[in-house]
Amino acid sequence: MMKPELDTVEKWMNTKPTTIDPLMEVHEALKLLRNLNETELPVTQDGHLLGILRLQDIIVLMNEKGDKSHQQTANVMTNSFVRLNKDTVLQDIRELPGYIVSDESGKLEGVLTEKELLLYHKELTQKVKKTEDLMKWYELIFNTAYEGLTVVDENGVIQLFNEAYSRYVGVPKDAAVGQHASNVIDNTRLPVVLKTGVPERSQAHRLQGQDLVVHRIPIWKDNKIIGAAGILVYEGLTEIQQVIQRMEQLHKRDEHNYQLKQVSNFLDSAINFEDILGDSPAISNAKKIARKAASSKATVLITGESGVGKEQFAKAIHYAGDTKAGDFISVNCAAIPEGLMESELFGYTKGAFTGADREGKAGKFELAHNGTIFLDEIGDMPLRMQAKILRVLQEKKVERVGGNQPIPLNFRLITATNKNLTQMVHDGKFREDLYYRLYVIPIDIPPLRERKNDIPIIIAHKLQQLAKVYQANVKTIDQQLLKLMYKYDWPGNIRELMNILERLFVLTDGEHISFNALPEFLHIELQKEGTLAPVQSLKKRRELLAEASKEEQELIKQTLEQVKGNKSQAAKLLGVSRATLYNKISRYALDKNYNT
Repeated sequence: MMKPELDTVEKWMNTKPTTIDPLMEVHEALKLLRNLNETELPVTQDGHLLGILRLQDIIVLMNEKGDKSHQQTANVMTNSFVRLNKDTVLQDIRELPGYIVSDESGKLEGVLTEKELLLYHKELTQKVKKTEDLMKWYELIFNTAYEGLTVVDENGVIQLFNEAYSRYVGVPKDAAVGQHASNVIDNTRLPVVLKTGVPERSQAHRLQGQDLVVHRIPIWKDNKIIGAAGILVYEGLTEIQQVIQRMEQLHKRDEHNYQLKQVSNFLDSAINFEDILGDSPAISNAKKIARKAASSKATVLITGESGVGKEQFAKAIHYAGDTKAGDFISVNCAAIPEGLMESELFGYTKGAFTGADREGKAGKFELAHNGTIFLDEIGDMPLRMQAKILRVLQEKKVERVGGNQPIPLNFRLITATNKNLTQMVHDGKFREDLYYRLYVIPIDIPPLRERKNDIPIIIAHKLQQLAKVYQANVKTIDQQLLKLMYKYDWPGNIRELMNILERLFVLTDGEHISFNALPEFLHIELQKEGTLAPVQSLKKRRELLAEASKEEQELIKQTLEQVKGNKSQAAKLLGVSRATLYNKISRYALDKNYNT
């Protein structure tokens, strides 16, 4: 284990010590020692340490008969000195001064004296004082927090227990610390969280006859669970209702012109930034930029690999901005045939072409008036259509196919792609002028492999969602399985994780998802030592993604059959937006069978 940098000789040694030339006469060296108030100095030549000149040796020389003060220091210096290594820990040093000499060059690299050691102890004292003050603050906050807080170690033994928790359970702090959580807290699930490693957030819990809302959070270190924290958040239904009422008052104050029906519809369909799961630095930075973008009307370009959740970000921006009163219109540019794209985006007039609706039809841009239009997979848009999109963005007007009357529009544009638009512009596959129109506020969504610490939070949320969809009890997941998920690269990102979780949920008969329920293709990736190896080739990844797409297609088909083709109901059961479901139905060519 590495020693802290603060405690080593290298950190504190004097790298530019005063040295003496071997040809310097003794009387000059004596003056230098006296002026510097030193008892010894190193003798060097071209940076190489030759020896040490000590005041004690000069005194012995001067006491001898005859004047010896004009002798050179090389004749008086000694080769006996304390040699230190740069990695030597300061607490281990027993004798000073010490000299640090390079093993390769023999040059003097530094000197450690009582002066440097005194500076070290001074800073160490200040550091300890700050740590003590910080610990007092932590203890004060912990014990005075309104919420009940407790922390257990990996064995479920209580290590910390605050006053609030003590009041809830009726057990003094001193009596609780050192006890197993199950002996102190009724019906505790902290041991379950220790076993699974999956957080349980906002869970209903009855403690001493009191209804509470609790969080149970595992504590990870070096890919190992070392404990768990329990937090009592709300006290009964009354407190929860009070919070909801305050939130409603906040909405009324900010949106006093809203009709009650509009508010209800907004709350049912809105996606907030809080719904984008994860608190890793990578996803937190993306959410930070997105929140700032939501407060403006600037065009947003969302980039990221397939399956990272680009549409979720687009919706969060829409519902957090001024456009939330309007509709969020999602268009998958890759799913619309080139021949139909113009009429889909701009609409068409009565009798515009054979087979058209007799009354004409509004396009996606018209539907997004006073709202947001989200052009997903913008990198797949044909060059001809790119020119027309650019004109709409410049003029904020649209003409239906077959018409000549410009229709003024007010909309916000959000686009997304998993392609490198900069390279496409360079290759002539994407218009440069349109690119700069779109590239106002870029937001890059990180892939799941770059934020694996978010996996437990995502799993906990998805398992609760699946329990509602399938009207079953919430299932737990084995800690060993969770560890393996950390080691997998997730080429399909969040979408792949969601598909696998649903498969695990459905195929597991009991309420605990074990390692044996792992999909076969992940079993293939397991090495003998029990770790997940990376997918071997791009071809293999494509095969896996194709398999996942087939399963998704079958799931959508079964759900639509279950609800007799009602797409709104199917979207709710699948946990996706209506727009996303339409895109998937179009992608999998299910349109002919389900038209309601």
